[in-house]
Amino acid sequence: MGRKDKIQKTNAVRILDRQKAEYELIEYATDDGQLDGISVAEKTGQAEETVYKTLVATAGTGKYFVFVIPVAGELDLRKAAKAAGEKKIEMLHLRDLTDVTGYVRGGCSPVGMKKDFPTFIDESARTLGRMIVSAGKRGLQMKLTPDALVRASDAVFAPLTK
Repeated sequence: MGRKDKIQKTNAVRILDRQKAEYELIEYATDDGQLDGISVAEKTGQAEETVYKTLVATAGTGKYFVFVIPVAGELDLRKAAKAAGEKKIEMLHLRDLTDVTGYVRGGCSPVGMKKDFPTFIDESARTLGRMIVSAGKRGLQMKLTPDALVRASDAVFAPLTK
């Protein structure tokens, strides 16, 4: 079976394809070990304000929430808890990330996790023509409209950053 390209499709990409969403895949080198979003923006040549990171938080056993915020931003846990309708949330321990989401650190996409978790995108994304988030593996990002990401992840916009 021949493939048009060398990029291995992730769950996130398959979901976008099923929804017939317009997106662009962007590959970048990960051999330097840097996984932070700011270095991703630099490596992909994308404007930092268009690159978003995916964070997972918990409000106790079995209660998980996904937050998509600008790479240079910091999640405000109070705002995140309010958006999620919880009194308090805390960041998920990295050791639990793969078990909960199916994704690894540096390759966690808000689309195509093991289960559907309530997902929130920082309201700053509303003003963007296109935004960039992980496509589900290290070294691969996807560029799409904020509305396409909302549809693909069943997300809502909310104020999330400090």
